[in-house]
Amino acid sequence: MAKPVVEVDTLVKQYGQLRAVDGISFKVHEEEVFAFLGPNGAGKTTTVEILECIRPLTSGTARIFGYEVTRNSDVVEIKRRIGALPQEFSALDKLTVKENIELIGDMYEKHLDVMEIIKLLDLEDKTNEKFENLSGGLKQRVGVAAALVSDPQLIFLDEPTTGLDPKARRDVWAVITNLKKLGKTVFLTTHYMEEAQMLADRVAIINKGKIAAIGSPQELIAQYGGLKILKIRGGDEALAGLLQKKYDKVSLNSNGDILVKIDDAEEFWRVMATLTDMKVGRDIEIQTPTIEDVFLKITGGIITEEGELKQ
Repeated sequence: MAKPVVEVDTLVKQYGQLRAVDGISFKVHEEEVFAFLGPNGAGKTTTVEILECIRPLTSGTARIFGYEVTRNSDVVEIKRRIGALPQEFSALDKLTVKENIELIGDMYEKHLDVMEIIKLLDLEDKTNEKFENLSGGLKQRVGVAAALVSDPQLIFLDEPTTGLDPKARRDVWAVITNLKKLGKTVFLTTHYMEEAQMLADRVAIINKGKIAAIGSPQELIAQYGGLKILKIRGGDEALAGLLQKKYDKVSLNSNGDILVKIDDAEEFWRVMATLTDMKVGRDIEIQTPTIEDVFLKITGGIITEEGELKQ
């Protein structure tokens, strides 16, 4: 396994009586996309800001590349190695894309060629466009460019697609995928289930300051996602009744679809053989559990588009 880039042990952040981060522990490994998935107020941004040496911790330890976030001499080394796209990214409206990225680059002793970064983020046709004239998705790409210009080893992306339309969101996903191909380690925070499942090598589900589960999307789905479902569209009570005599987990939903919960591949083929023998000619599809099913199972709620937890 790749060596850890981030090491967090029993991290706590307390505000008066409120524990925004409540004793969490995890590691982020080199060249992986690691996602913190949770609703607003779960502790995602607070944790990231501690790791970025912006916010002090209350107790516990946090190390980036082996450097302590609480040690002043180490903070300088940490900041040389990280890049960040904050949740509320903004740039100077009257400056162009190129000028904004150059401005950030000039803050570092060494930085990458600005035009190379612009090309990497597919912003060439917007090079001389003022920031204020860009769409939300393009502004986020400029933010990623600004985070990359110092050639960091670790990049924090805090809710990078919040408020974007589906196309712009997927454009940003493509950028994040490319970051991994460049050998970068990405720490992503998000409240979008699909985003975490699509992009992350590992996901930590965080809620109310605690990590409820952590693992690859496949591992989490296998452990918490529940069974696969075979859906027979436009079924009826008679067919449902016949299947219920053979199989335990059969139900009829309000749309008239028959749902058969499948334990494994062997049972799937048994059900399909039964339907073939019965000459059932209706549309059949397989529904596979997702990270959303995992989140519902663990927390008892779902996250709305706005990032709020709905029980």
